[in-house]
Amino acid sequence: MPLSPDLDRALNHGSSIGGARPKALITAPDRKLIAKFSASNDTYSVVKGEFVAMTLAKLAGLEVAPVRMERASGKDALLVERFDRAQTDAGWTRRSIVSALTLEGLHELSGHHAGYDTLAEIVRSRFINPAATLKELYSRMVFNVLVGNTDDHARNHAAFWDGERLSLTPAYDICPQARNSRERNQAIAIHATEKRSQLAHCLAASPAFHLREEQALGIMTAQIRCIRLNWQSVCDSASLTQTDRDFFWRRQFLNPYALEGMEEPLASALDGL
Repeated sequence: MPLSPDLDRALNHGSSIGGARPKALITAPDRKLIAKFSASNDTYSVVKGEFVAMTLAKLAGLEVAPVRMERASGKDALLVERFDRAQTDAGWTRRSIVSALTLEGLHELSGHHAGYDTLAEIVRSRFINPAATLKELYSRMVFNVLVGNTDDHARNHAAFWDGERLSLTPAYDICPQARNSRERNQAIAIHATEKRSQLAHCLAASPAFHLREEQALGIMTAQIRCIRLNWQSVCDSASLTQTDRDFFWRRQFLNPYALEGMEEPLASALDGL
């Protein structure tokens, strides 16, 4: 059926619902979604890169928002299911969500002071199921480093709030970022003021998450193996071109800088890489 002028503008030019990507809001009979479209000035498939990262995160055991790839008007579109909406007999309702920016008592101009260890402290004192939540949050931090998602700012972490208790939302916006230099920093600190995107600093941060060293290394090992084992099949499911696979592999995904200094403790996972 022909698109209305409003839908045509949203599909072909994007909308203004926030973020860097052209987006549109979609309401299906049983769910609500956000559609992220490819942009005309993309030099690689950004939306497919996010699909690959989100899919690998789920395979690695992380709780993530459901995603799928579609094509619309010749453009790639990533559909992300919204977890902040719920359907009831009375209609759609909205779940209250608090960002890590708010949880840490920060605002937009001071967001660069946010840190994973500060968020972990809040989890220990205010979240339900703190032990499981700390492990999940730590796993997300490690995964962001492994896939080159350096846009993990404090608004890209959030918690549900039911008026009494906090609980971690599914992960979202796990999007590998282009890199033009060897060194990279995460958007928020991994440990104290340390932002360098390296597993060695994730390991140093493990006590803040009540994880022993062997537990932290186990999480890293499992994630590296998962990425290596499922890389080709997930890229195939996204119809990712070989050019884009070469662009992502060992640049965003499993970049040597991220693994620097961890070659010995992670030897079994890195063998042959």
